[in-house]
Amino acid sequence: MTINCKGELVDLTTPKVMGIMNLTPDSFFDGGKYKDASTILTRVEAMLNDGATFIDMGAYSSRPGAEHVPEEEELKRMLPIVDLILRHFPDTLISIDTFRNKVAKESIEHGAAIINDISAGNLDDEMFATISKYQVPYIMMHMKGTPQSMQKEATYDDLIKDLRFYFSEKIRQATELKINDVIIDPGFGFAKTMGQNYTLLNHLDLFQTFGLPILIGLSRKSMIYKVLESSPKEALNGTTALHTIALLKGTNIIRAHDVKEAVECIKLVEALKANAL
Repeated sequence: MTINCKGELVDLTTPKVMGIMNLTPDSFFDGGKYKDASTILTRVEAMLNDGATFIDMGAYSSRPGAEHVPEEEELKRMLPIVDLILRHFPDTLISIDTFRNKVAKESIEHGAAIINDISAGNLDDEMFATISKYQVPYIMMHMKGTPQSMQKEATYDDLIKDLRFYFSEKIRQATELKINDVIIDPGFGFAKTMGQNYTLLNHLDLFQTFGLPILIGLSRKSMIYKVLESSPKEALNGTTALHTIALLKGTNIIRAHDVKEAVECIKLVEALKANAL
């Protein structure tokens, strides 16, 4: 199972880690932490050294109830940092976390390798056409509504059945537009209650039937720290526990704040699988 990133085939048979680089002032865990070139480059270098295959950059916080950010502000935050990173680390495979076609297009033209869309095209009708034109890997996440409204829309007839139908329709649309590299993300925490998140994790293996890479974003989320009655800052151990479960259920890419620990988790699960009787 491979994806083509700027002419480089990345093998996802062994799971990979996507390190998170937030450029927003209000992200739930590290908002506002990376404000200048020095701190950004130090963070990116550390993630690459710790084993990140991809760096995922977001300039629009998608946490529940996040403040709306104008498109021009998102571009202003994003493009100079894409340039900065590729100037210092030219081989970096940058993923752009955006639901806006224009941000995706301009980021790709500046050298980004992947588009990570929380709305799977639902918030911008031109997104699929842009992905088809540029032929970059496309992460399609499941979400209902917008970051501002999604927590009011966590209603389903049958959670797993509804998500499988959602992805089957999105994959059909992508196939018709000859989008070659699709990655699916079930969207933990997006329009889902605490219980629904754990139901989804229990049945994550059912999404392997699409034959596409699966990305999961569980890192330090409220489904972890609320159960543990702690905080995002204290949720690393819980994150690792859920990463282990997700890997055993077929995850191919872990999107994480803590790259070193996620890489270690993958190594241990791979050792477990290699020695199964």
